[in-house]
Amino acid sequence: MTQYFAGIDIGSTMTKAVILEEKVIASVIGPTGPEQRRLANKVMEEALRKAGLSFDSMTYIVSTGYGRINVPFADKQVTEISCHAKGVSSLFPQARTIVDIGGQDSKAITIDESGRVTNFIMNDKCAAGSGRFVEVIADTVGLKLEQMGDVSLQSTSPAQISNICTIWAQQEVAARLAEGTPVPDLIAGVHRSLADRVARMVKRLKLQKEVILTGGGGKNKGLVKALSEQLTCDILVPQEPLITGALGAALLGKELYQKALRQNQPLETKPRVLETVQIL
Repeated sequence: MTQYFAGIDIGSTMTKAVILEEKVIASVIGPTGPEQRRLANKVMEEALRKAGLSFDSMTYIVSTGYGRINVPFADKQVTEISCHAKGVSSLFPQARTIVDIGGQDSKAITIDESGRVTNFIMNDKCAAGSGRFVEVIADTVGLKLEQMGDVSLQSTSPAQISNICTIWAQQEVAARLAEGTPVPDLIAGVHRSLADRVARMVKRLKLQKEVILTGGGGKNKGLVKALSEQLTCDILVPQEPLITGALGAALLGKELYQKALRQNQPLETKPRVLETVQIL
């Protein structure tokens, strides 16, 4: 009988689901909202639809991320640090440092050759060290978030952004815009400012190559370039940098199941029911 494993990662701004057999057969990404349990159901339903599977066919399900307790059908909850490490090491066996730049926080993780976490550090206190910083500036200069990377690569002279606080930086960018500073130079300066903050956090760990960038930050070419310059090394980015946590959750679920099978100790699983969640 074929076994299928699912990972659900409820982050601060995005929710991700992955279904795994021998490889990923379906993945779904959606925005995180206040109704996390409802969204967990929605992304799981969509992933099952894409995979052409029934919910009953899921062998084991692991949830991770900030909202991992809000996945009622998950058989186990695992921290996002462990899941990111497992997901990234499966894609990049040579990885030793993971930098994750999410919507509300950033984190750095070092792992050994077997993918085990050796150390980690997080910045979840200030938006200036996260993707939210870039999002706020995108609104200020009138661009979509997904345009920021390409536009910043047109810069010939990145602006110096002196304020590290998101609110003050936003005001500084607005003032520089009014003075006639080219938008590409402003955005490149913003990326450099964010990259500097993230690089200083990463360097508090012992930086080891290869360095992998995940999260929404991995989709921003300008930020990847700026961080590479700050860390003075090449940075690798997964084909889909948002799903590494969910992928790691599914892989850990597979490992747990196979270990229990070898030890003849079947794992307890939740009923395979996607409950209806009422919005109050």
